[in-house]
Amino acid sequence: MRRNRVRPFLRRLPSLPILFLSPPPPLLPPPPPPPPNLLVLVVAITADPRRSPPPPPDGAISFPSVHAKELIRALNLVPKDAVAGGGGGAAPRGGGGAAEERLAERRIRLPGIAGASVPELGHHAGYYRLPHTYGARMFYFFFESRNSKEDPVVIWLTGGPGCSSELAVFYENGPFSIANNLSLVLNNYGWDKISNLIYVDQPTGTGFSYSSDARDTRHDEQGVSNDLYDFLQEFFTKHPEFVKNDFYITGESYAGHYIPALASRIHQGNKANEGIHINLKGFAIGNGLTDPEIQYKAYTDYALEMNLIQQSDYKRINKLYPACELAIKLCGTSGTTSCLESYMVCSSIFNSIMNLVGDTNYYDIRKQCEGSLCYDFSNMESFLKQKSVREALGVGDIEFVSCSPTVHQDMLQDWMRNLEVGIPALLEDGIKLLVYAGEYDLICNWLGNSRWVHSMEWSGQKDFVSAPESTFRVDGLKAGLFKNHGPLSFLKVFDAGHMVPMDQPKASLEMLRRWMHGNLAEPCSQLPGFDAVM
Repeated sequence: MRRNRVRPFLRRLPSLPILFLSPPPPLLPPPPPPPPNLLVLVVAITADPRRSPPPPPDGAISFPSVHAKELIRALNLVPKDAVAGGGGGAAPRGGGGAAEERLAERRIRLPGIAGASVPELGHHAGYYRLPHTYGARMFYFFFESRNSKEDPVVIWLTGGPGCSSELAVFYENGPFSIANNLSLVLNNYGWDKISNLIYVDQPTGTGFSYSSDARDTRHDEQGVSNDLYDFLQEFFTKHPEFVKNDFYITGESYAGHYIPALASRIHQGNKANEGIHINLKGFAIGNGLTDPEIQYKAYTDYALEMNLIQQSDYKRINKLYPACELAIKLCGTSGTTSCLESYMVCSSIFNSIMNLVGDTNYYDIRKQCEGSLCYDFSNMESFLKQKSVREALGVGDIEFVSCSPTVHQDMLQDWMRNLEVGIPALLEDGIKLLVYAGEYDLICNWLGNSRWVHSMEWSGQKDFVSAPESTFRVDGLKAGLFKNHGPLSFLKVFDAGHMVPMDQPKASLEMLRRWMHGNLAEPCSQLPGFDAVM
């Protein structure tokens, strides 16, 4: 079987000892574990012969792959013999028809969906050929809104780096969930109830996305955001009927890096009249890693506040922070080797906390880790290995890996960079930002996210800081606390961990609906389209 030559996202953090390995943890902040999320969008497109391929990536740094493999395997997310290397294979084999034909988008009907037909659901999947690469093809799912084609277009990005967005499709906010017998059940709180929803496997090498050339490997947000921008250009070329719709970027975890970078890239393209104008209205980051310097400092404060550590532990671990802070400053926004060093230095903070809390689930401190993964996503892997499913998706014999150790390693130099720096310019131009966080997540905790949002310098900073907190209610019950001023909103979600849509599906759907309509406090019954989708 041909291996997927591009790497997927790492979603879950390994247990403490594993977190500290050479190629540190998988998904998020510290020696963190990357969270999984959504699927990837890809559509077949012919590369523009007038554009020459980009030069080979600079500053590529590699680590022994054995450590990353152990990390992922410990998470139970990688098939026993998985090989997610760069270079190598061309188009996926198997499944009948020419390779390029299989790269075209297709309507899909996955086995096991009851109660609706394909025409009713408007489900699509496929690959887009990225024109400014040597051979990259991005895989995606596109679910038309169950309500109206005029609903906003929303793209979801899963973190890692290197974890497939399919995790979000099947376990968080997608149209359906997977039952224990591997049948699909429609999700009453899927975000496709109020939006035309895209999931993409990115960076290349994640999930079902792949490349025939190792030079398409990405190491930073510039490369990642350019690929995503090209993907969206292909998507809207294929679906011109959605070009005028409002557009929102969403995601969680390491997507706290991806999302601001993509928002800036789209805004830049719009200003330069580059390609199809994308009607960007806002971006939302869930339990993300965006400003490492501030967020790493919050680890001990959060752990102490939640009684995970004692005062003596707090004082001892805090002595590690000055070295971490200095290392992050040396990394800045464009460092390479210095950024890798800062990642290693700062991992000691998170690891020290985990050494004290044992098998506590760092994604939800109310729970214990189930094995080394903390969550069991094996049903998804089993489902996507089924021949009928692979034929429906048109992925040939590409081997699916939930979280790619290779992609994770390739992106390590990007981990400690500050992605908050580009956000103020977006706010000043009226593009909305929602930062939300489940209260029981340790790895990308609400406290660190709240602090970087409050510390961000923009014209509305003082008014945002002084704005009162308000209660976010769903069905009359308290579901969180929020504050907002102008285009900026922050929401602390109650009774949720790292993956808010999984833990609080109804609250997350209402959050998205109200935020897109401009008022988190607005009772959902008063919002347009409420009766139509419930």
